[in-house]
Amino acid sequence: MRKGSITRKTSETAISVSVDLDGSGKADISTGIGFFDHMLDLLARHSLMDLTIRCEGDLHIDDHHSVEDTGIALGQAILHALGDKKGIARYACVHLPMDEALTRVAVDVSGRPFLVFRTQFAVPKIGTFDTELVREFFQAFAMNAGLTLHVETLYGDNAHHIAESCFKGLARCLREALAEDKRENGRVPSTKGSL
Repeated sequence: MRKGSITRKTSETAISVSVDLDGSGKADISTGIGFFDHMLDLLARHSLMDLTIRCEGDLHIDDHHSVEDTGIALGQAILHALGDKKGIARYACVHLPMDEALTRVAVDVSGRPFLVFRTQFAVPKIGTFDTELVREFFQAFAMNAGLTLHVETLYGDNAHHIAESCFKGLARCLREALAEDKRENGRVPSTKGSL
């Protein structure tokens, strides 16, 4: 069973994350940040991972610690669920449209964490959510899941649509890259023999 759970507690946040890579897209998410919950919910739905996320953070300061630490914990839970990565597809790339916005996301489950994030927002907030936190989540997630992750919004105007295309693009890439490839026949998809 490809499942992982992480509990992370600091002076700023208390987080628990459970993930089932072979789920059906069920989400049970509560971070105290409405827009972020929406993004995580659609991440679960479109990746077909089951996600349970609980975060209690210092929201009286701002949302930064909760968003970043959730990215850390979710990345660690997925890394744990992947185990030795035998038999996975490893790579995926998708162009994800969301109305007028189009974002390209590519992932390599390489064990070499790296983020290229070329997405800009014309406004500093989506409701009360700081748009700069979208990048913070992707950074924390990629570093802790051990992913090489490229996210580039090719065009778009509406900040909500741009953010949603990034999260949905990630979801669809994870769905493909983390899937078991029967042709690999249980091998690690690398000439090195490990990822």
